[in-house]
Amino acid sequence: MDDNLHNIQLIDELIAISKEAGEAILKVYNSDFDYEIKEDLSPLTKADTLSNHIICERLKALTPDIPILSEENSNISFGIRTLWKQYWLVDPLDGTKEFIKRNGEFTVNIALIENHTPVLGVIYVPVTNEVFWGSVIHGSFYLKEENHQEKLTISKKIRRPLKILASKSHYSEKLDLLLNQIKDYNLINKGSSLKFCLVALGEADIYLRFGPTSEWDTAAGEAILRFSGGYVSNTEGKPILYNTKESFINSDFIAANNQDLAGIMIKNIKNN
Repeated sequence: MDDNLHNIQLIDELIAISKEAGEAILKVYNSDFDYEIKEDLSPLTKADTLSNHIICERLKALTPDIPILSEENSNISFGIRTLWKQYWLVDPLDGTKEFIKRNGEFTVNIALIENHTPVLGVIYVPVTNEVFWGSVIHGSFYLKEENHQEKLTISKKIRRPLKILASKSHYSEKLDLLLNQIKDYNLINKGSSLKFCLVALGEADIYLRFGPTSEWDTAAGEAILRFSGGYVSNTEGKPILYNTKESFINSDFIAANNQDLAGIMIKNIKNN
């Protein structure tokens, strides 16, 4: 691990990059904008492309020797990617559907991957000007105001009713089946990587995801949650690994405030 990639000055640079991208996103958000549909049927706006350009150009200048994989620049062969020991993984606008709906639930995600695992993550929420970041060395932090940050140390208590997070735009029959088993819960539907952040903040207990997500959707959020003391795995209890296959699609996963709660959910999933 390169400790220089975890120094506070570099993390401050990443936060500044995410905010610059966020400013570009908000200019589009506050205007009349169109969108197109990509081959994978996901939407694309001018905000996605502007944010992507800013982030990639700034990261190239900041760390010229580290490759960059972004949702909008993902046409890099797996053969080339297998040579990477570390790389930046970027979602320049996570939650484009929420952006189009103008509900504010979208983020800028930047993660550093080393040996198939996120070791650093920054998430910026443009509408609320909130920053979340996590590092394997420093832990995780929340910035609501300039020059004031709060260390995130997650509560591992299993409370009742459970506060469960789920996608705002993607319905899942598997989730419905699981919720029928749990019974005592409050369901919160949120867009984008905000769901990881809410678990790290202690405002929810667990995020259950059934259905497709891509690696750039989860990497930064996983880093922030894990380094605040939380737990992330697939629904078999195994770690999510990055850049291990041709496809960028993740398996179903659980992001919880503790491993015991995740284990209970995994057991219930297996019983379905």
